[in-house]
Amino acid sequence: MGKGGGCVPSKKRMPLAVSNDPPNVDTDIPVQLPDTAIPESGGFNSLPKLRIFIVFYSMYGHVEILARRIKLGVDSIDGVEAVLFRVPETMVPEVLQQMRVPQKADDVPVMSAVAELAEADGLLFGFPTRYGAMAAQMKAFFDSTGQLWKEQKLAGVPAGFFVSTGTQGGGQETTVWTAITQLAHHGMLYVPIGYTFGTGMFKMDSIRGGSPYGAGVFSGDGTREPSETELALAEHQGKYMASIVKRFGRPRTLQT
Repeated sequence: MGKGGGCVPSKKRMPLAVSNDPPNVDTDIPVQLPDTAIPESGGFNSLPKLRIFIVFYSMYGHVEILARRIKLGVDSIDGVEAVLFRVPETMVPEVLQQMRVPQKADDVPVMSAVAELAEADGLLFGFPTRYGAMAAQMKAFFDSTGQLWKEQKLAGVPAGFFVSTGTQGGGQETTVWTAITQLAHHGMLYVPIGYTFGTGMFKMDSIRGGSPYGAGVFSGDGTREPSETELALAEHQGKYMASIVKRFGRPRTLQT
């Protein structure tokens, strides 16, 4: 689709896997999350787990790989669990077939009722870029949240983003910038990761997606595999988001 157009169909496309570009253990060390980020009172062990919904659209699999790695990070924090959801596809099957879009795994449900978002204690949205902004499928999903906006059901909920772009200049930052408006209108609290991933954020010796705004991956023509560094950043985002939700959150099932 051109520069910034997201994933481009390729006849050479193979199933995605993790590349053999491991992080440097001497430099790619995330900042240790302080113990103060975890509430010491309140007896989380006796309360329902806080839930972070990871809601994503993934055409060729790159965003989904990030989503699953982010879930690992969330689930590693005591008292917090992640739930994966896809957003509905808006393209007809015939077009998807012509674009050589692979079949989706059936272990992740489609969030057909946006009202489910109000059940989350935190939200992470993932999507590929289309010319520097979110893909139309995710925009259509946000456009369907009018009733939640009217009642401000999502106000005060921490939320963040992770993305996939086709090129280095294709929108790793602008895709998030242009998405923040969705959170603002709902009154959600945007949670970037900043530079909490440590010195790995400053690496210049290899191609790496992601930014202070959230995890990211470069998909190239669709055949590039996510590097272990990109996946490590995604897992860190999951841990970081879980720590933020745990610091400020209270299970919405207990709220009055």
